[in-house]
Amino acid sequence: MARHFLNLSDAGGDAVVAMLNDALDRKRARSSWTKGRVDADAPLDGHVLAMIFEKNSTRTRVSFDMAMRQLGGSAIVMDAGGMQLGRGETIADTARVLSRMVDAIMIRTNDHAKIEELAYYATVPVINGLTDASHPCQIMADLLTLLERGVALPGMEMAWLGDGNNVLHSLIEAAGLLKFDIRVGGPKGFEPDAGFVEQARARGARITFTQDAAEAARGAQVVVTDTWVSMGQPGGDAVIKAMEPYQVNDALMAQAAPGALFLHCLPAHRGEEATDSVIDSAQSVVWDEAENRIHAQKSVLRWAFGQV
Repeated sequence: MARHFLNLSDAGGDAVVAMLNDALDRKRARSSWTKGRVDADAPLDGHVLAMIFEKNSTRTRVSFDMAMRQLGGSAIVMDAGGMQLGRGETIADTARVLSRMVDAIMIRTNDHAKIEELAYYATVPVINGLTDASHPCQIMADLLTLLERGVALPGMEMAWLGDGNNVLHSLIEAAGLLKFDIRVGGPKGFEPDAGFVEQARARGARITFTQDAAEAARGAQVVVTDTWVSMGQPGGDAVIKAMEPYQVNDALMAQAAPGALFLHCLPAHRGEEATDSVIDSAQSVVWDEAENRIHAQKSVLRWAFGQV
């Protein structure tokens, strides 16, 4: 059966750790190389990844393309509107056809049910490039960034400020698998999906909630936020108003542990969820985080092909 990466739990904690270690090793091995140079072992030579986009993308599109190039493979980019998928072909039929033509499929879509159906009918690995429910590839890059900065993941104290969205869902899933804790600061009515929370708690993570932003950030080693209004999300003005007390600014970062790191998956709405002074500060690792999408996803791809 194909190895799908729809959520972190599809791989499990041991495999996540193995992928992160592989990513660290492979990134170090190509230090100072040009970005398009193929890794010495070219482990995906001859492999082709189909990338389907139903949502706009910068980091996901470029990072998966570069990941395949560095691994010695290639990628085909398809916008859903330009495919038969956009003209009524079923997900199941698309999965069957692409499985005959490419070696793996990555999709960035609104509805998580679509990627589950794609994976059900595909006979090649399917990778979640983002859905409304989760964003596991982003969290692999986040964890890789923290490891590079010397943060021990088990027992880590993380603060999340803002909406209980897909990125938070995958962070909560990671907390359960790798045994760290998250304090979520946000307004009532914007909590994350209870299923992710219950699963993480059952695995031993502490996931707590507060409507006090300072309380959420107090003593945290890592402070994380995301845009308050995601692409296509309704009720923008009302959401922004509700989220204003949870802006990550200098005063809030001062509540965190000394030397706390700031994460944001980007794109950022500067002056909304975070100020310029935080995004551009020495505590911010957002540019490492963005670059690490390439390195983390290389190891996700290798895992999907049974190489990790």
